[in-house]
Amino acid sequence: MRVTHLQLNDFRSYESVDVQFGPGVTTLVGRNGQGKTNVVEAVRYLSTLSSHRVATDAPLIRFGSQRAVVGARVDKAGRSLSIEVTLVAGKANTARLNRGNARPRDLVGIVRTVVFAPEDLALVKGDPGGRRTFMDELCVALQPPLAGDMSDYDRVLKQRSSMLKTARNARGDLTMLDIWDEKLAELGGRIVAARRRAVTMLAPFVATAYADVAPDGGDCVVSYSTSLDRGEGRDAIDDPLPPAASAAEIGERLLERLRQLRPKEIDRGVTLAGPHRDDLEIRLGAMPAKGYASHGESWSCALALRLGSYDLLTADDGPDSAADGEPILILDDVFAELDAGRRAALAARLVDASQVLITAAVAEDVPSALAGDVIQVAGGTLSRTSEPAVASTGEEPDGDDD
Repeated sequence: MRVTHLQLNDFRSYESVDVQFGPGVTTLVGRNGQGKTNVVEAVRYLSTLSSHRVATDAPLIRFGSQRAVVGARVDKAGRSLSIEVTLVAGKANTARLNRGNARPRDLVGIVRTVVFAPEDLALVKGDPGGRRTFMDELCVALQPPLAGDMSDYDRVLKQRSSMLKTARNARGDLTMLDIWDEKLAELGGRIVAARRRAVTMLAPFVATAYADVAPDGGDCVVSYSTSLDRGEGRDAIDDPLPPAASAAEIGERLLERLRQLRPKEIDRGVTLAGPHRDDLEIRLGAMPAKGYASHGESWSCALALRLGSYDLLTADDGPDSAADGEPILILDDVFAELDAGRRAALAARLVDASQVLITAAVAEDVPSALAGDVIQVAGGTLSRTSEPAVASTGEEPDGDDD
């Protein structure tokens, strides 16, 4: 699977851009602030309907415009597909699939990407929210319909949390809260089950990737830590979830926990159990990576998480694997952050990849083993030194877009 053609209108710094991508490695080279990351961000957006740089769509629409369009041609399992998303300021986004109208969520899973960026250091050193996002994106890549459950869970969680804040004045009538509990538990059970499955599948790939990029660094172990296995104010409870627990069984456990925690939740006005309070544990040997890993070890852990995800999705033997194929790997300005050993180890793993998109400030940052198609990015214009396959126009980008 690969993206062969990308078209942008009023996306980030670009008024209009039309670029073709070939197989193998493509490197976008340009000084900071020229717009190279905006291009790969658009490819990633088509994969997940979200940016790896910002939390909302608003910054993706070019300043002064009311909408932005991201479209692509995708070669997948011998077919050529056309996909397009229109981002509309203050309104719901719209989508098209092969020139027909579609829901945006219908596009999720058509393009699969794995992005490694400097911000990924937060996967190891940062708060649990980033690691939950990492798990959820992997789950959706493995099971695209799960995106709907996650969206519904966020909506129900907001409704329930709002009701908790007003429960003190409910005069004892908590009927609606009972209804929200059941819905939250049902959705949460499916999400926790999917995360447990995904992390279990991911773990051996992360261990192998870490051994490749840090051969003298010991063992990197990842596991899923759920609030259902931890009591409020305690490290663990006496009856952990069975490894093979079904989504329904997990949902029942979550519903029981919500009922147990209700007095505390009403007092604090927050939901204290559920997938929104879970975490991905990353350990180097017997020690947690967060707080104990060195800077270099943290980079190796973050790189192993992304490479492990790439390897898992490439090897995925699920029902849609034949149609999905190898994901597109996006390396967003990361080689400058890695030492020579990690650069070489990363390059060695990618030489035979189906499609890799790289951004770099200077071409010399990219290992020679990954020499491929090079696109120069300057002042919002994309150009090749060889036979041009790019026609683009754009405004001079501001300094905030890389």
